[in-house]
Amino acid sequence: MPAMRPDSRQSTHDDADDDYVEPPSKSSRKREMQALQDLGEQLVALSVDQLKKVPLPESLFDAIRAAQGFKMEARRRQLQYIGKLMRKIDPAPIQAQLAVFAGNSAAEVAKMHRLERLREQLLEDEKVIGVIAETWPGADLQYLRTLRRNALKEREAGKPPKAFREIFQTLRMLQAAEAADDEGVAAEEATDIDTGSADGTDGDGQAADPKH
Repeated sequence: MPAMRPDSRQSTHDDADDDYVEPPSKSSRKREMQALQDLGEQLVALSVDQLKKVPLPESLFDAIRAAQGFKMEARRRQLQYIGKLMRKIDPAPIQAQLAVFAGNSAAEVAKMHRLERLREQLLEDEKVIGVIAETWPGADLQYLRTLRRNALKEREAGKPPKAFREIFQTLRMLQAAEAADDEGVAAEEATDIDTGSADGTDGDGQAADPKH
């Protein structure tokens, strides 16, 4: 009996499923737009000298400078326009610079830059998925692979970097979850130590050395 060939239609369908990312809901799109508009308001509030230090495309820089000269309704409309322009760019470098202006610690800003570099490395080489899996064992690797493919397609087609932004947000959530877990462990250890001190043990159930 001749060997059966795989159903090419089924393979094509499976490939399409792999690349499929559920489209955002209307409410999530609205929240994203509001977040970008809020970010635009922070930019409009900057001084000219500060604004020049923010990595902005010329069109966005000009729109922000125009908004700084508007009032009331004209300013509101201009902020909406700024929000639309920001949908076409990656806000992470802007957020990092705003964090510097806000006086956030150098360590926090460095974390953001590390995530940006990790995202670029992932786009350049899919094997970086292994680094992510080792760093955050709970990461959804299939979802990240899909985002990577979509981000590359967006870049090639010159489309707004939705998947590109989502990669950063996903990595940041993984990082935040790891930090929360570390804080929880530290809090438990501190509680054990306090309990041990109160009942005369060293925190491991052993009697404390009276000489100390």
